[in-house]
Amino acid sequence: MGRTRIKESFFDRIFITLVYLFLIAILIVILFPLLHIVSASFSSPAAVTSGEVWLWPVDFTWVGYKAVFQNSDIWIGFGNSLFYTVFGTLLNVSFTVMLAYPLARRTFYGRNIIMLILVFTMFFDGGMIPNYLLVKSLGILDTRWAMILPGALAVFQVIIARTFFQSLPDELAEAAEIDGCSDIKFFMQVVLPLSKPILAVLFLMYAVGHWNAYFNALIYLKDSSMFPLQIFLRNLLILNTENSDMYRDVNNLMLQQGLKDLLKYSLIVVSSVPVLIIYPFVQKHFVKGVMIGSLKG
Repeated sequence: MGRTRIKESFFDRIFITLVYLFLIAILIVILFPLLHIVSASFSSPAAVTSGEVWLWPVDFTWVGYKAVFQNSDIWIGFGNSLFYTVFGTLLNVSFTVMLAYPLARRTFYGRNIIMLILVFTMFFDGGMIPNYLLVKSLGILDTRWAMILPGALAVFQVIIARTFFQSLPDELAEAAEIDGCSDIKFFMQVVLPLSKPILAVLFLMYAVGHWNAYFNALIYLKDSSMFPLQIFLRNLLILNTENSDMYRDVNNLMLQQGLKDLLKYSLIVVSSVPVLIIYPFVQKHFVKGVMIGSLKG
């Protein structure tokens, strides 16, 4: 027996058509700069400088990527960003889960007051100078800890995780308590296995934040050997500085500028690839976790 299809009115079809056209327009607006950057990274310096590149590479070449991977500073930045992302994300997720789960339990005394204090910090902040003085007084200025500890916990993620934990049935905790299961054992063996969607959300949010972070490095770091990749990308895009030998021996100023632009596009692509690789693996859990964590079940 076939499914009964609801008949759409003329105005409904017009509305749906307009929605699709609007979404297609947004998709074009988003995809065009991305395709342009990727195409420019594979094009010749002369084509990039003359503005011949639109959606397809012109005079295909690997010169930009060759310069990127031959640059020692970029490798240092890539390694530092990977370090901050991996260890920072593990620390973030651990702190977030350890705080969000007790706040989700109705038996935890004072949880509403603690939640109110946490939300208060979302709207009122000490500012850059007090934060800098705090990091300095802790003795972590110009160290790797300065890139991890100041942002070790995000209140917004705590709220999302807390909402997810509240959606878990209370009967699970009651049954585990009857069986003599301790709170820690219940959390490790029951709650965490059921929390894969929200853990995927937290991992992706924190990881993307760490990978794209550069402002803390500008404030807290002086040693270039600890700079993340985004600092070198910023120096290249905004300050137009680069230590690459790719274009130092080029006498033609236009060709030299083309090589600089080519290196910029190539570095943008290289810095974006890790996030694009991670997302497909957590997409299923990410969507589910956001939907569950956004509404109380």
